[in-house]
Amino acid sequence: MKKMSFAEFGGPDVLRLITADEPHAAPGQIRVAVRAAGVNPVDWRLREGQVLGAHPIELPSGVGLDAAGVVDEVGEGVEGVTVGDRVFGEGAATYAEFALLTAWALMPEGLSFEEAAGYPSVVETALRIIREVGVRPGQTLLVSGASGGVGSAVVQIARDRGIAVIGTAGSANQDYLRGLGALATTYGDGWVERVRRLGRVEAALDLAGSGVIRELVELTGDARKVVSIADLGAPELGVRFSGVAGSVPDALAEAAELIARGRLHIPVEKVYPLTGAAAAHIDSQAGHTRGRRVITV
Repeated sequence: MKKMSFAEFGGPDVLRLITADEPHAAPGQIRVAVRAAGVNPVDWRLREGQVLGAHPIELPSGVGLDAAGVVDEVGEGVEGVTVGDRVFGEGAATYAEFALLTAWALMPEGLSFEEAAGYPSVVETALRIIREVGVRPGQTLLVSGASGGVGSAVVQIARDRGIAVIGTAGSANQDYLRGLGALATTYGDGWVERVRRLGRVEAALDLAGSGVIRELVELTGDARKVVSIADLGAPELGVRFSGVAGSVPDALAEAAELIARGRLHIPVEKVYPLTGAAAAHIDSQAGHTRGRRVITV
């Protein structure tokens, strides 16, 4: 099978499309014929060799955590899914023709493989950090870097729970954020005052790692009310860095329910072929995403 891999840490140029043996489902796993794989910042962070405790890497390594596809092998002890089912979920080395998933859910009706591949890690992360930051219905959550995949999910999930959201993003994504239900403003000079004019902030999330931790603590008045998923230096300022996943099966079940109710939709901004994985990583690292990027197989 064809599979994207890297044998050393480094830039996008270390990615290689190789021919590899097909994996087989161990107990508790399923194998899918991958139709699309989600592109997440964790993918290029791991490729660079960043130390992320939840995702230890052994070289050579495959790439990708999220996928949507068709079940073609079911491991021992797995129930509730059969060969031929359309699923989306999380596993390892998903930039490939076949991949093993350890968490999955049936794809909601009407969802394409490209759309479905963009949800697993994104929704798990969004649900986790909303919980960790402790924001409650009736309060206001500030989301720095709100237009990407995680931000799009956070805004919609928070609004569904009765939480007001102020989101920062580039000027091109202001109407997009407003369409999701957020109060939107741009980042850059004067952004803190622009946020203050929009209202009091009880909690804040840093999704972009753009060096705004001090300002987020200032706006909330409490480092314990700020969570980052992008700034590894956040703990030096008393802010939690969240990088360890919670229950992915629970997150997928909630994602499917929100999608079915029409309360969650994350657009696919760009689709790349498997051979375009390096370009996908370059674009992901550059930021300014609206929604999700995915790779088709």
